[in-house]
Amino acid sequence: MHSLAIYAAVAMAAAAVTAVANRPARFIAVRVGYTAQPDPRKVHTAVTPYGGGAAMFIGLCTALMAAVAVPSLRHIVASSNEVFGVVLAAAVVFVIGLVDDFRDMSPPAKTAGMVLSATILYFAGATMFQLKLPFAGFIVLGPSMLPLITAAWVFTLSNAINLIDGLDGLAGGIVAIASGTLCVYGLKLMDVGLLPSTNIGPLIAAVTFGICVGFLPDNFHPAKIFMGDAGALLLGLLMSASTMVIGGRTPPTSGVTFFFFAPLFIPVFILGVPLFDTAWAYIRRTASGSSWNTADKNHIHHRLMRLGHGHRRTVVILWLWTGLLCSFVLFPLFFPRANFLIPFGVALLAVALYTWFHPSLGEPVDRSDPLHADSEVN
Repeated sequence: MHSLAIYAAVAMAAAAVTAVANRPARFIAVRVGYTAQPDPRKVHTAVTPYGGGAAMFIGLCTALMAAVAVPSLRHIVASSNEVFGVVLAAAVVFVIGLVDDFRDMSPPAKTAGMVLSATILYFAGATMFQLKLPFAGFIVLGPSMLPLITAAWVFTLSNAINLIDGLDGLAGGIVAIASGTLCVYGLKLMDVGLLPSTNIGPLIAAVTFGICVGFLPDNFHPAKIFMGDAGALLLGLLMSASTMVIGGRTPPTSGVTFFFFAPLFIPVFILGVPLFDTAWAYIRRTASGSSWNTADKNHIHHRLMRLGHGHRRTVVILWLWTGLLCSFVLFPLFFPRANFLIPFGVALLAVALYTWFHPSLGEPVDRSDPLHADSEVN
């Protein structure tokens, strides 16, 4: 069986377990009051149970245990402490998110939890070893900088996924597309000998894809269950780990494509939508004198809805943008002679995004409609 088929089978196992776990997770969440209440910050108008994060965590652990039974994957899981470190770090951020869902944690406490999870990844070895940047060359990361970079990476991606989780199915779909792309990318690196067969990145990405796919049927609008911060931070941690062990370990001899030249650009593309939204939120809130963690209704999905797109259409549009960004990663892998198109494609994408979201170009909407009210919420 081809390696891609094996990883796909593990992803399917993760999806099946997560899908099955959604129902008891939803039932228990309702019984214990673990529910999302409507408020002005949110789009949903009905009480909805959390619990999706728990279902995904169960799917993660079950799929990784199942991978041990596959001979070609057993050496990946058992060859080092990295997989155990990822699961332990995922458990930490899951608990942090769980507590935050029940009672809002202070930003410093929440940040401390993410730093703790990043520290676990660092000591388990599930982190990047080097940076390879355009014009800066190949940079080996020393022990003085690596913990800080690991923590910053986990913090950035976890918050990006958490911030984009504002509409039913949005975060789960974006991470599913991104993690699936990352898995294929990592396996391609293995095929050409640029990553060792024991690299855990493609496996973690495949499982992440699976738990998202298993969660989405019950999360697409109208959602029956939410992932909550427990699920969003879990997905952010998994994407952080998989991107670091793939993008941060490509040897300096690689130079086959633009993305082989700078593999740590990969998450900037495959997670371009949530990262753009996070950067814009930081700039917007800082410019207005607000704290960076102040909630508002000016995220990308809110703006699309104010342009007149419905809930489902907004989600699908952002899925399509993510798919387009991911195509810039996968296309040159299979068609390397077309690499010259990459910079032009990126420039075109940047202009299109600016044009689409420029306020003066949007169609007029009724500002008296609460759904389209353009006001920040503290």
